[in-house]
Amino acid sequence: MTSARRRSYGVKRAPYAHPSPTTTRERTRSAPYLFLLPATILFALFFALPIGYAVWLSLHKVQVKGLGLGAGARSEVWAGLENYTDSLTDSELLDGALRVLGYGAIVVPVMLGLALLFALMLDTDRVRLAPFTRLAVFLPYAVPGVVAAMLWGFLYLPDVSPFYFVLDRLGMPQPDLLDGGPLYLALSNIAVWGGTGFNMIVIYTALQAIPAEVYEAAKLDGATPLQIAIRIKIPMVAPSLVLTFFFSIIATLQVFSEPTTLKPLTNSVSTTWSPLMKVYQDAFGKGDIHSAAATAVIIAFVTLLLSFGFLRAANSRNKQEAAR
Repeated sequence: MTSARRRSYGVKRAPYAHPSPTTTRERTRSAPYLFLLPATILFALFFALPIGYAVWLSLHKVQVKGLGLGAGARSEVWAGLENYTDSLTDSELLDGALRVLGYGAIVVPVMLGLALLFALMLDTDRVRLAPFTRLAVFLPYAVPGVVAAMLWGFLYLPDVSPFYFVLDRLGMPQPDLLDGGPLYLALSNIAVWGGTGFNMIVIYTALQAIPAEVYEAAKLDGATPLQIAIRIKIPMVAPSLVLTFFFSIIATLQVFSEPTTLKPLTNSVSTTWSPLMKVYQDAFGKGDIHSAAATAVIIAFVTLLLSFGFLRAANSRNKQEAAR
């Protein structure tokens, strides 16, 4: 008697059904959209939707009837561009923008200059303890901005700072870094200390991607290490410099945590020291969320405009250099 297992071997099976070319093309076309679907949903929920809601708030205002008491005394009505007009003519916002420009004029060149210098130094053949040095330079970036501001605020206070104690023992002058013009240097120092490591890693990674044959050819031509750095390394990492400059500009326009953390330590930092601090003050201090939304939209638009203009100028310059 033949077993069931043996009988199954003799049964003819249907050949494997290959999908039609039309079905294959449809699957190929839909695959990218399926992969993009999760990112699109997250983008819509956490980026596009909040921006749309902020724009909607900026076009409305609260209308108060009578004393503002009772049901229906406060209603949300259409305001048009009134909130934008009030924000653009607000002297506090303009003063905050000027302060941020002065702050950025110190932070951006110093931070990118140090990042480029450290990256070039780490890319040399004679450097020692390169992994430890990279970690030491990058480590401040891992410290949260609020913690870094509190740390430096402790070092800036004359009554508790160990630096002021040493200066007092040496009989040297003790400048107040939290008052007047030195305040810009104090805030800039926090940003430079925290952001140099990130930019250094970006530039250093670009330096590592340069082929070794380029350096060997330059050495055969008699180029010194300084000439190699100026004439070969820096021009070849120009795209990375553009990228880090772009990120630094955005971070400068959005400065908030450093002056907010140092505000309780000095009277020189007002509640509207930067544009984002004014947005926070209008929304949660004054309770005018509609005016705050208009100011936030203006800041976002200015950031987008500056970023787009800078990237377009950089791309046009790269095309001109490529054409040569």
